[in-house]
Amino acid sequence: MTSGGLRIEIRGIVQGVGFRPWVFRIAHELGIAGRVRNHARGVTVEAFGDAAVLDRLVARLRAPSPPAQVRDLVAEAIPFEPVSEFVIARSETGGGDPDGSAGGAGGSDPRGIVHSAEGGPRALSIPPDLATCLDCARELADPADRRYRYAFTNCTACGPRFTIAFGVPYDRPATTMALFVMCPACQREYDDPRDRRFHAQPNACPVCGPQLALWSPRGQPLASDDPVADVAARIARGEIVAVKGLGGFHLACDATRSAAVAALRRRKHRDARPFAVMVADLAAARALAVLEPEEVALLEARERPIVLVRRRPATAIAPDVAPDTELIGLMLPYTPLHHLLLAAAARPLVMTSANPSDEPICAENAEAVRRLGDIADALLVHDRAIATRCDDSVARVIAGQPTLLRRSRGYV
Repeated sequence: MTSGGLRIEIRGIVQGVGFRPWVFRIAHELGIAGRVRNHARGVTVEAFGDAAVLDRLVARLRAPSPPAQVRDLVAEAIPFEPVSEFVIARSETGGGDPDGSAGGAGGSDPRGIVHSAEGGPRALSIPPDLATCLDCARELADPADRRYRYAFTNCTACGPRFTIAFGVPYDRPATTMALFVMCPACQREYDDPRDRRFHAQPNACPVCGPQLALWSPRGQPLASDDPVADVAARIARGEIVAVKGLGGFHLACDATRSAAVAALRRRKHRDARPFAVMVADLAAARALAVLEPEEVALLEARERPIVLVRRRPATAIAPDVAPDTELIGLMLPYTPLHHLLLAAAARPLVMTSANPSDEPICAENAEAVRRLGDIADALLVHDRAIATRCDDSVARVIAGQPTLLRRSRGYV
């Protein structure tokens, strides 16, 4: 056998999606030694072993499991190193080359786009925000789980990414989760390459992570043992609630209550444009719309866009939700908070961007009080900051193909 070494440079969506532990497991399976690490332009693998086995490694790395995506892979020979194991190395910081020689030649802007010294954009590897995965959804609903009903449950397969990142490489210190110190249980998950939360940067639990709070329209905290249940009760009474989500606030109300929808239109100064509606699951979506298989796939996609579909006649949805059109914009829950709220409300909810018409989406708590205090009857807030505002994406199936009409959350 001929031993050798390869340096493999990988670009694409390869940070914050469990890519390094996946590489770690493949290397151990193949008996390869070396290291994998993040840096500002993507991921570098330095691998040492039999030449034929290294070729197999390269072939495997070209086809990762979603949501990871390899857009560019370059392998070059390097001298063999007599290392005994494969490890996940500490990420490199700054905008330099993988070997550190470029030092501070580049930098990053608040959107996470890295620029070279000449001013041009480099490869961007911060992944998009992804809808809650099935594993996290099961934990959310399990009374025996330590994350039962925790509104910020996530793992490397789901949760916030782009909206919490303000720099690269995509590591916790460069996100709005940097202020939350993980408890010992969360830290063990984060440090274990075999755990699905290994280097899940938003990793948290009720002990150490972000928390919900219920506020009055003027920003005064309201006593609440269960903010989600209290918001659901307010919505059932016909109130409008501003709900802080991934990339900004929504304005939520009962989509079956005409008076609530009319009040939202009046306060938001939105005369006729349709409102998006969030439903708990696919069965609830089918009760409101005639769905083709391609539309079902789009609704359930990890990007979770608003999908424009043909609504059924004579449903419980208030006519003023989408006047003068046979279409309705539906979406399924894409955060644990949405899952909890839809389950507690037990009805379809209008979920429209929280802003007066023609203004940017509202993102921060104090800003919400200032801009939404005359629209919402209450605010459901949390203490995880949003680094980048990101509205819901909008899609429609046209001629059998999914077509994005607004590219935003889930796709950026």
